[in-house]
Amino acid sequence: MIRVLIADDEPMIRAGVRAVLATDADIEVVAEAVDGHDAVEMVRRHRPAVAVLDIRMPGINGIDAAAEIRNTVPTTSIIMLTTFGEDDYILKALGGGAAGFLIKSGEPEELITGVRAVAEGAAYLSPKVAARVIAHLAATGAGTLAGRRSAARDRVAALTAREREVLALLGGGLSNGQIARRLHVVEGTVKAHVSSILARLGVDNRAAAAVVAHEAGTVPPCAQP
Repeated sequence: MIRVLIADDEPMIRAGVRAVLATDADIEVVAEAVDGHDAVEMVRRHRPAVAVLDIRMPGINGIDAAAEIRNTVPTTSIIMLTTFGEDDYILKALGGGAAGFLIKSGEPEELITGVRAVAEGAAYLSPKVAARVIAHLAATGAGTLAGRRSAARDRVAALTAREREVLALLGGGLSNGQIARRLHVVEGTVKAHVSSILARLGVDNRAAAAVVAHEAGTVPPCAQP
């Protein structure tokens, strides 16, 4: 059973997230929070596998709450819920170690896929979020869109063939175990590849590596759990 906490200051959003997650028999919502402080305390109390946090909440925002959760309950993985116009927040959350990013107006099945992915140690970026992050980086002086994509392809080309395979599947939201089964190798081998990929790409976490994979266009449509 995947134990989940939901944190959002809007009751309708919390109700909607709870209703979607209730359709999966393997997911249990164990607590709800209305602000960042409440979310941190609820995570400490309930120790959920996944915390689904609104990126902007009263008290402390989702980014700061995520950082506090990562420091105090590192076994809880974080998914950030975002709306359009919050790209700066997404970039900060990427650096803060959030494992998943979903748009509130996205498809319900994305929420379930994202929760399952991060619960298994994967990174999950909604394709719309990934596209926005890439476009926002280009628009804020981090290179043109074409230039960033070219640079990402060059970075990925420097990986070994197997590392490129692993990166593509990582970018599609697969966990180490799922990648191992897809590639018919042991999970320890995948873990070693992921560590090497992060080091060679110069990124700190799987979510940031997933952004590079999307920039480079290496995530195939079939890269789903």
